[in-house]
Amino acid sequence: MRQASMARRMGAGDNHPDNDPAGEATSEHRSRHTSAGWNQEAAHLSDIVDDHQDDDEGLTVFARRVRKTDLLYATNQMAVMVESGVTLAEALAAIIDQEENPTLRRVLTQIRREVESGNDFSAALAEHPKIFDHTYISLIRASEATGMLGEMLGRIGGHLNKEIEARRKVRAAMIYPCVMFVMAIGVTIFLLTFVLPKFMPLFEAKGVNLPIPTKVMLAVSHVFGDYWMWWTAGTVTLLTAFFVGKQTEPGGWAWDTIKLRLPIVGGAIRKIVLSRSVRTLGVMVQAGVPVLDALKLTSQIAGNRLYEEVWLRVMNEVTAGKEIHTALLGSPLFPSTLVRMIASGEETGKLDQVLQRVSDFYDQEVETSVKAATGLIEPIMIGVMGIIVGGIGLGLLLPIFSLSSAAGH
Repeated sequence: MRQASMARRMGAGDNHPDNDPAGEATSEHRSRHTSAGWNQEAAHLSDIVDDHQDDDEGLTVFARRVRKTDLLYATNQMAVMVESGVTLAEALAAIIDQEENPTLRRVLTQIRREVESGNDFSAALAEHPKIFDHTYISLIRASEATGMLGEMLGRIGGHLNKEIEARRKVRAAMIYPCVMFVMAIGVTIFLLTFVLPKFMPLFEAKGVNLPIPTKVMLAVSHVFGDYWMWWTAGTVTLLTAFFVGKQTEPGGWAWDTIKLRLPIVGGAIRKIVLSRSVRTLGVMVQAGVPVLDALKLTSQIAGNRLYEEVWLRVMNEVTAGKEIHTALLGSPLFPSTLVRMIASGEETGKLDQVLQRVSDFYDQEVETSVKAATGLIEPIMIGVMGIIVGGIGLGLLLPIFSLSSAAGH
């Protein structure tokens, strides 16, 4: 029995794969199959980890807003690489590696996966409307039909750059008046709530008959000091009502109408809206976007409901067979010179070039109008601040003069 068992073990040893060529082939095949399986599993696990990292990044990183400058930088980089022959997926990967904004990096990562899966670039962008607006997506969609993605990205970059420059000039011009306004309010509150009450015990001890300006300021000081919770709550309520009401349809219409009719700055606001609208329409027409789609998108980015309504009416009339300049005739929101230039562009077949020149002209007009507006606002703010501070100072000095006169007698 022991010999038979040993014989069986020896026979099993003779048939072991290590001693059998066929067994060696089977073992090698199994090893390769197992290795391939492990590689596939590792790749799958890597994708899962990447997905969880992206999700965690979106949850743990405080949602950082994607600024226009971030989008401009990524678009210009993409344009250069695509025009140089780099594939779109590789260009996105390179931008993702260098992108510092976590929100934009996460979005670009998702877009890259969509592109690598075979989806259109425009369709991937459309899933993130808060970052890529209708104009951006429509221009990319038009480039996919013509096969000129690199050139179109360059145009989009130029369009974004002009928008950023226009906003930057307006903000830079309005900084000083805003600072003056805040300082005027702060100085007024400080004088009424901290300085004036310090003098009141002196006046009461001397029995000074307070003049009317001082009595008025004293009443205002009591309102600020004794009822500060009420006027603070009232201010917060008014501001909240303003911002919430502005989001409603009636409130939005009212605010957009008021903005265009504001003294000093109303003209500048009109030119800003015209510049943005005309520039967008020109870029869309130049890119080969259908005119009706371009007009619809122009209405969406106008930024003012009155202009949005006009552009939608123009779209409907163009659908009925009219030309753009004919539909714009008679509208008080569009200067006659602008309508004439659009008419010449339609007659010569160079509407896109004319619109680009008109937008450049209005960009310069915006800068001039904003400078003129701030040139008027600054002395007005200085004068108002002088009147307020001078009035408070006068209210404090009048009782002191009364004390001096009494002491002299």
